[in-house]
Amino acid sequence: MNIPSSHSDLLLDETKAFAYLATSMNDGTPQVTPVWFNMDGDLIVVNSAAGRVKDKNMRSRPSVALVIADPRNPYRYLQVRGMVVLVQSEGAEEHIDILNQKYRGTPVYDRHNPDQPRVIYKIQIQKSQAMG
Repeated sequence: MNIPSSHSDLLLDETKAFAYLATSMNDGTPQVTPVWFNMDGDLIVVNSAAGRVKDKNMRSRPSVALVIADPRNPYRYLQVRGMVVLVQSEGAEEHIDILNQKYRGTPVYDRHNPDQPRVIYKIQIQKSQAMG
């Protein structure tokens, strides 16, 4: 993994850092969304509902960027550029529950909606830069 050791703590569940995910729209303009995330080995894993803007963008244009900000010091952050290497619905409902436990401290995500199935995206880190 291409993460400086000085900022690897930002990837730990205990830190509860948000990621700001940048995707590209059809016309090439950027779109940014704060997202919950966790890690699967060296891959960053995010979750969204199918059909949302970021879902459509990552399926069509898998090159993404993220900023993971230290919740204790927003001037300390990790900038990551990467590629969505896997998009899957299998296990996505369970995954959002895991992320809910990380960020909200409760085991069940309270917005499960069968009309908006969840999707997992695994992002391979290609480059990173640490600040602060």
